[in-house]
Amino acid sequence: MVVCCRNIIFAPMEQKVCIFTGARPNFVKVAPIIRAIERTEGISYKLVYAGREDDPALEQTLFDDLQIPHPHVFLDVDCENLNELTGRVMATFDSYLDNHKTDTVLVVDDLASTMAAAIVAKKRGLRLAHLVAGTRSFDIRMPKEINRLVIDGLSDMLFTAGIGSSSIVTREGAEMHKIFMVGNILMDSLRSQQNRWQRPSCLDGIDDGQYIVFTLNRKALLADRDNLQRMLQAVSDTAGNIPVIAPVRGKAREAVETLAPGFITISPLSYLEFGYLTSHALGIITDSGNVAEEATFNGVPCITLNSYTEHIETVKVGTNVLVGEDAGKLSEAMNQLMSGNWKQSSLPDRWDGRTAERIVQALCSAQTENRI
Repeated sequence: MVVCCRNIIFAPMEQKVCIFTGARPNFVKVAPIIRAIERTEGISYKLVYAGREDDPALEQTLFDDLQIPHPHVFLDVDCENLNELTGRVMATFDSYLDNHKTDTVLVVDDLASTMAAAIVAKKRGLRLAHLVAGTRSFDIRMPKEINRLVIDGLSDMLFTAGIGSSSIVTREGAEMHKIFMVGNILMDSLRSQQNRWQRPSCLDGIDDGQYIVFTLNRKALLADRDNLQRMLQAVSDTAGNIPVIAPVRGKAREAVETLAPGFITISPLSYLEFGYLTSHALGIITDSGNVAEEATFNGVPCITLNSYTEHIETVKVGTNVLVGEDAGKLSEAMNQLMSGNWKQSSLPDRWDGRTAERIVQALCSAQTENRI
């Protein structure tokens, strides 16, 4: 196929997309896009990771489970200070772009490394696409909130998960032609992988639907040990004889083992094992927005240990409830869970597993429009 305009004939050119990732959860979200690109003519990709090749969070099974290749490039940035990390990612990613022709940079979520890559892309005049755009906590004290505002403000293509996120970027002044309500990309991964879930060994001797999953990561929760102990006690008191399985690492594991010795703490599972664990649970208690989204997809009751969520559809129509950091509210929600008196739920709009197709179609259309 050729594109002709004003007697000028253009041969089709392959669009080159750089998919930039900054943390393990990003790979779950980009995996369906990678597979969609591989099925589409006229577009290719390079997968770039901000961290090290030996990052312990990137277990060998992750890429096999997601059925995607390892990153083509590791920027090898590894530091705790967010400002230092931002600067180092900007420098290394800029060097990468010096040597790799790129038309579009696709960034994911709201990390400091994501913002750094977005800034570099726009300074170079490249097309910038933001996956999971329009998520807000409306708390400017959160570093991630600043990252979101910067990334969305710079982006040429805003891929939103739903009407709420699209409305946010519209109110903030984004032009309508930049906004693409593509749906929830996590659902693509869940729909494509759910027949491959693997029952983990931690469930040996435990029936499906007869356990609770507990995950913990937020620094604010870990910092207040007294309140965390009250919350963990509330879970223990209401769970009774139902096992509480906690896949946690680092400081979170130390806290749970010290403050809630009755919990079954295990090392973090592979993607396919964790998918089985959460989809067959009686209920989930978490501080992760991604886990809450997966719970809504699976129809599993979910209690989120936060006072807000960037994924409000999981509360409005899904299985999620917010209890903040309040042990009393947590206890009330646990009582509803254990009594089987949970709210009715349904799947939000465009959680249909076709988000990646819509994204790749939009990327290809944008490239064609720029050439006419």
